[in-house]
Amino acid sequence: MALLKKTSNPSTIGYATLLLLALIWGSSFILIKKSLLAFSPMQVASIRISIAGLAFLPVFIYNFKKIDWSKIRYLFIVGFAGSALPGFLFAIAQTEVSSSVAGVLNSLTPLFVLIQGALFYQLILTREKVLGVILGLVGASVLIVFGNFGGKEIVEGNQWYALFLVLGTFSYAFSANTIQKHLRGISAINLSAAAYCIVAPFGLGYLFFTDFLSTMNAHPDSMTSLSAVVILSLASTVIASVIFFKLVQMTNALFASMVAYFIPIVALGFGIFDGEKIMIYHFVGMAMILFGVYITKKKNLKNQNQ
Repeated sequence: MALLKKTSNPSTIGYATLLLLALIWGSSFILIKKSLLAFSPMQVASIRISIAGLAFLPVFIYNFKKIDWSKIRYLFIVGFAGSALPGFLFAIAQTEVSSSVAGVLNSLTPLFVLIQGALFYQLILTREKVLGVILGLVGASVLIVFGNFGGKEIVEGNQWYALFLVLGTFSYAFSANTIQKHLRGISAINLSAAAYCIVAPFGLGYLFFTDFLSTMNAHPDSMTSLSAVVILSLASTVIASVIFFKLVQMTNALFASMVAYFIPIVALGFGIFDGEKIMIYHFVGMAMILFGVYITKKKNLKNQNQ
């Protein structure tokens, strides 16, 4: 009884945390789009990691001695692969690729977590894990391709830029697997502070050699873009990273990465609130996502109980 009670609470918290992350990250694509009105993709990513590093700096200084610096290479991997590199790649991709394509390819993250985990992190593949990932990916694709993301924009632009998104999701997966394998013993807040303070100087250094200040003074959309990237940094990077790192430590990298499947559901909810119609394929897509996540998590809980 005690064991059952102990494992039921993390399950509820895990699902609630997954939904909270989806709500935060669901706004990332539109914020990136607004940020690119005035700034280049490299500037957007640099501003993003710079603000994140500055926001975490007080925590980093205060808890400096509590951080296990013997694992600095893993902290650098999380900062670089989990934020800096994907930030650059997603910003570059969205200069040519629609939010529809970005949403579909962002859903590759759990699949890459599964593949990397099996190849490099001794993850035992089970039928439930594979089926859950595939169901979630198909469900997310149904919502994005046939839902409110559709239309002409899905084929506009240079679609080769979608490869940047694929590399970005691969990088996210690498970071998540690294946290699960090597950084479970560091608190989520200290992990976030160390990772982002390590990579922030690279972002600040890059901005120093660009026309960032002149753009702020001359571009008519500079304040709109700056506001968007500040929100993107504080919400989608600073707050969300702490939540995501904690979720990986609390559950596992595969389950936490499935937040990518919930983002289309969040977008659909905003569309319904804005007066858009909901169709049968919306329910089919949502059901596939929810069932995929459920069977993956259910198997994990069984393994914990055994």
